[in-house]
Amino acid sequence: MKKMLWQIDFKKSPILATAIHNGHYIDPSILEYMKISSKQRLREEDPYTEEFIKFFENKIVVYRSRFQIDLNRPIEKAIYKKPEDAWGLEIYKQLPPKELLEKSYMIYNMFYKEVDFLINSMLDFFKNIVVLDIHSYNYRRKSPYIEEPKSQNPDINLGTKTIKRKKKWQKLIDRVIEEFKKRKIDDINIDIRENVKFKGGYFPYWIHNRFDHRVCVLSIEFKKIFMDEWTGKAYFEKINKIAEILKEIKIPILEELEKLEKR
Repeated sequence: MKKMLWQIDFKKSPILATAIHNGHYIDPSILEYMKISSKQRLREEDPYTEEFIKFFENKIVVYRSRFQIDLNRPIEKAIYKKPEDAWGLEIYKQLPPKELLEKSYMIYNMFYKEVDFLINSMLDFFKNIVVLDIHSYNYRRKSPYIEEPKSQNPDINLGTKTIKRKKKWQKLIDRVIEEFKKRKIDDINIDIRENVKFKGGYFPYWIHNRFDHRVCVLSIEFKKIFMDEWTGKAYFEKINKIAEILKEIKIPILEELEKLEKR
């Protein structure tokens, strides 16, 4: 288990891949106040998303659990203080003291400060950049044996609602959808749809508002077909397949960015 907050890799590329809900580690001083089990936490985290983005030159992988501080929510909602903040789960036996909560808020502010620096550094080299905001979601919520309807649970949910000036980015979005649809997992074409389960969280919202039209964040949520969401068991063949698919998707994204550079 990694105790570091996150890992940031930065090279000269206009694509940044992130896995901000990848982490499971919680500071021991906070963990002692928690009621929720490690197994329960793992079910709502996005394990293995670090592996999805292993082929990207620029990446952010977060190792701190969203149950300590959720970097995809506004700061006032980033700590799950009540069951209604976290899928009805009771997180704490009692809320940690203010000084411990402040440490988590410091982590939050530090993260956004570093993201700001990283994106500005990328924009020094490139006119436009794309952020792939990688997540996963559960689709067997009621039982390990019952899948929720496929009509509302695509293999990939593409969240695009936070994108500003979407007209500028529409061809790139369409190209990404088209490229995913060409690819298969378990010999079945990927079902990718926009804004069915999720529309994008605070992280893409913050980026779009801060950097306006120069950055496009695509929030890509993979249905947890790559693992058993109840036990946490990984299906590494599928995890590696997803990583390879994302690696392939880089090429059309770069092509669309090059077209935008020429406008």
